[in-house]
Amino acid sequence: MKGSMRAAVAQRSGEPLVIERRPIPAPGPGEVLVKIHASGICHTDLHAMDGDWPIKPALPFIPGHEGTGVVAELGFGVSQLQVGDAVGIAWLHDACGHCEYCITGWETLCERQHNSGYGVDGTFAEYTIANAAYVVRLPHDCDFFALAPILCAGVTSYKGIRETEVRAGEWIAISGIGGLGHLAIQYAHAMGLRVAAIDVSDAKLELARSLGAEIVVNANDGRALEDIRLGTGGGAHGVLVTAVSPAAFAQALGMVRRKGTVCLVGLPPGDFPTPIFEVVLKRITLRGSIVGNRQDLSEAMAMAANGKVRAMTEPYSLDQINAALDRLRRGEVEGRAVLDMTLLA
Repeated sequence: MKGSMRAAVAQRSGEPLVIERRPIPAPGPGEVLVKIHASGICHTDLHAMDGDWPIKPALPFIPGHEGTGVVAELGFGVSQLQVGDAVGIAWLHDACGHCEYCITGWETLCERQHNSGYGVDGTFAEYTIANAAYVVRLPHDCDFFALAPILCAGVTSYKGIRETEVRAGEWIAISGIGGLGHLAIQYAHAMGLRVAAIDVSDAKLELARSLGAEIVVNANDGRALEDIRLGTGGGAHGVLVTAVSPAAFAQALGMVRRKGTVCLVGLPPGDFPTPIFEVVLKRITLRGSIVGNRQDLSEAMAMAANGKVRAMTEPYSLDQINAALDRLRRGEVEGRAVLDMTLLA
């Protein structure tokens, strides 16, 4: 496909994105060209733009990894997709497919993976390239805008809940009711779990209650840990920490009951103290979780497409991308900011 497209490009670390005109890329073997309809905006995009992590993206690049759209062109050898198919592009652009992690369904741990909007150009553009084996299929009549946040915030929350190993009827505590946390409450509720919500914002706690949380606790309250332990009958069976705060990570260890699991998905800077004595004597499991594999993504997307989970969204045009990122940086976005490629500034 010839022609040009508009894209939001990171030219220098720590600076606003620049809207540029670029040639529409051509898909190579095993790839598809996707016309983007919507793209969620994630904290990871800020980390990518600012060069916060040890392995930094090569500049210039196009951020974004929550893209929904339709297949516009097929690369050589692609037979499982057709032009016009609705698809989603997630953080995992591709992996090697052969290492011990890939062959056991843990491709998100592959050391040779590439990531959308980080190692390869992402979804803050009118068109982008995807690996045909790693896109997720969407219903043909789907709401592209509503489903975009599921590609990262949704699947990360869903996988994190599964990693706590909490069973139906048991308690899960969800710390941080933001872009991930408000989805985690809905996934947990749909999975038959009892939910306790923790945040420092009373408004977000009210949101948590409206989404099905039975217990809501302000993390700044001196009785927060006691309230969780009493309300859940001894502590939560699992705790999912989505908050980007080291204090929330430390606090989570006081919320979990014996033999429980604390799952960490937030990525705040710095470290947090771990009480070794309590972790050992109570047989607490402390576990990290990074997004989810392709099967996890399909399951998380199916629950959203069936209406069991719905992201709170704020729409922005491509020209408004820097305003959206600034609001995200200041913690002012409720739910998820999403680029709607049909909007004009």
